[in-house]
Amino acid sequence: MGAVETDLYRDTWIRYLGYANEVGESFRALVPLPVVWASYGVATAYAHVQDPTRVGVAVVDTFVWQGLASVAIPGFTINRLCAASLALLGTLTRWPLPLRRWATTALGLAAIPLIITPIDRSVDFLMDSSLRKLYGTPGDPPTPH
Repeated sequence: MGAVETDLYRDTWIRYLGYANEVGESFRALVPLPVVWASYGVATAYAHVQDPTRVGVAVVDTFVWQGLASVAIPGFTINRLCAASLALLGTLTRWPLPLRRWATTALGLAAIPLIITPIDRSVDFLMDSSLRKLYGTPGDPPTPH
C-alpha cells in the first residue's frame, strides 16, 4: 500500500480558515463590523492559497454552469413560455389585457419550480459531454496530453 498524501489545505486545521467568515458572522452582534469584514478576508485568503489551477478550473466550471442553468436557459424558457401564453390567451379568450398579463405572470411564476430540475440535469449532461471532458471533474486540474 502506498502512503496517503496529506492535503495541507483539506486535511489539517488550516481547512477551518475557510470558515472564518461564518465565525465572523456568528459574532456580528458582539464585535465591531471591521472584525466581521476581516473574517471575510481570512476566508478569501484561504481560498486563494490553494492550487491556482484547481481553483481556476472550479471557477470556470461554476461560472459556465451557473450562467447556463441559473440565468440563460431558465430566463429564455420563462420568456418564451410567457410570450406564448400571452399570445395564446389573446387569441383564445376575450379577457382584458391586464388580466391576460396577470395570468401570464402567474403561469411564469408557477413554471419556475417545474423547470429547475430538468434544466439542471440537462446542463450537467451538456457540460459532462463537452467542457468537462477537457478538464475532468470540476476542480481537478487538466490532465497533460
